[in-house]
Amino acid sequence: MVVKDLVLMMVSSLILVVCVLISVAFFTLMERKILGYIHIRKGPNKISMGGLLQPFSDAIKLFTKEQMFPSLANLVLYYISPIMNLFLALFLWMCIPFFSINLNFSMSVLFFLSISSLSVYTVMLAGWSSNSNYALLGSMRAVAQTISYEVSLVLILLSFLILIGSFDLQDFFKYQKNIWFLFMLFPLSIMWVVSSLAETNRSPFDFAEGESELVSGFNVEYSSGGFAMIFLAEYASILLMSTMCVILFMGPNLYSLTFFMKVGFIAYLWVWIRGSYPRYRYDKLMYLAWKSYLAVALNMLMFYLGLNLFILTFFS
Repeated sequence: MVVKDLVLMMVSSLILVVCVLISVAFFTLMERKILGYIHIRKGPNKISMGGLLQPFSDAIKLFTKEQMFPSLANLVLYYISPIMNLFLALFLWMCIPFFSINLNFSMSVLFFLSISSLSVYTVMLAGWSSNSNYALLGSMRAVAQTISYEVSLVLILLSFLILIGSFDLQDFFKYQKNIWFLFMLFPLSIMWVVSSLAETNRSPFDFAEGESELVSGFNVEYSSGGFAMIFLAEYASILLMSTMCVILFMGPNLYSLTFFMKVGFIAYLWVWIRGSYPRYRYDKLMYLAWKSYLAVALNMLMFYLGLNLFILTFFS
C-alpha cells in the first residue's frame, strides 16, 4: 500500500511539474502578446496560428545554442545555480493543494516560506560564481530586495494565519466560503501583491535585471540552457505567487474553473503592471519595505491578534 501511494505521489508530482512548465511556456507568449498590444504593436504572430508555437521554438533555440562560460568563473557553482533555482521554483508547487491533494500537509505555509527563502542563495551564487562585477552587483541587489520583502511578506501572512488558526493552505478554502479575505483584509491583500512583485523581481521592482546599468543583472554571463533555466524559474515563481494570491484572499475553490481563471487574471495583472509603470528608484524600494510596509504589517498583525483574543475571550 505504501509503495502504491509513493508511486501515485511521484506520478502526480511529475504531472504537476510538466503542467507548470507548459503553463510557463504559454505565459511567456501571453506576456509578449499583452506587452505588444500595450505598445500598440503585434506580439509574436508568425510561428503557427497566431504565434502559438513561439515558446517551443524559443526553448529549442535556447537549449541547442552553444554553452558559453567565463574563463574565470567558478564552474561548479556556475552550472549548479540555475539548476537549483529551477528545482526550488518547481519544488515549491508541491505544497499547493490540488484535486489529488498531492504533498499538501498541515505545515504547508511553513514549507512555502522555507523553500522560497532558499532561492535567494541560488541567485547570490549565480552572480558571485560568474566572476563579473555586473553579475555580482545584480545578485547583491536581488538578495537585499528579496530579504527585505520577505520580512513584510511573513508579517502580512501572519495576519491571515491568525484569522484561520492553521498553517494548512487547505483551511483557506473553508474560511472563505461565505466571504473573501480580500474584503476583510483589503489593505493587507494589496500589500501582499506589491510585496510579491518585489519578491519575484518583477517590474516596477526589477532592479536585479536593470539593463541600463547592470547589463541584464545577475544572469549576464549565462547563455543557452543556463539562461533558459533562470528564465523558467522566474516565470514559475510568478505563477506560484499568483496561485498564492488566489488561495490567500480570493476565495479559492479547487474543484471549479473559476480558481484557474482567477490565477490567470492575477498573472495578467503582473504583465499589465510591467507594461504600465517605469522602474522604481532603489532607495524608495527599501524605504517602502522597511519604513512603510513593515510598520503597517506589524500594526495590522497586532490588531488582528487582539481581535482574535477578544473573540476567544468573550464569544467562545
